[in-house]
Amino acid sequence: MELARLAREGDESAFAEIMRRYSPRVFRVASRFYRRREQVEETAQEVFLKAFTELGSYEGRGSMEGWLTRIATNTCLNQLRSAKRRPESTISDLTEDESTWLDTHLADASTERHQAVERSLVAADLADRLLGTLSPDDRLVLTMMDGEDAPVKEVAELTGWSESKVKVQAFRARKRMRQALEKLLGRG
Repeated sequence: MELARLAREGDESAFAEIMRRYSPRVFRVASRFYRRREQVEETAQEVFLKAFTELGSYEGRGSMEGWLTRIATNTCLNQLRSAKRRPESTISDLTEDESTWLDTHLADASTERHQAVERSLVAADLADRLLGTLSPDDRLVLTMMDGEDAPVKEVAELTGWSESKVKVQAFRARKRMRQALEKLLGRG
């Protein structure tokens, strides 16, 4: 991809264009895992920082969107796993220059796209509450397969799991989701 090549060579406007084009996808991925706007925005910043520093590893064989989606998915899963081990830890600190640069380039896209995400999250409050009771892996597989109708093959590619693991994970996650719903309804 031409933009990736230019960005690797230090063209900041090329990377800004990558962020503009693909931030909707990154925000959608982050909003699968986090409800709070601040968390979604922090995660998006982390994803684009990782993408910027790992641009040399992007070989152009797959789509840029797929590559960024994998980074976003892995970033979210790693943050959730890390937070579970050390609840007081947060996203790694950015330098002031990095933070300013990312803030400048993401501000407009962030506000506009997050308002749409917030509206859809409000509408899906019950599902979100139920998903919140599940593990990060369960949430991911259910959101992708049931929420976005992603095929097993795509989920396997994005997570690095085998197709059989995706199927088993989805089956078990649906069962745990039903149990959580029954428990919630039993209280009502």
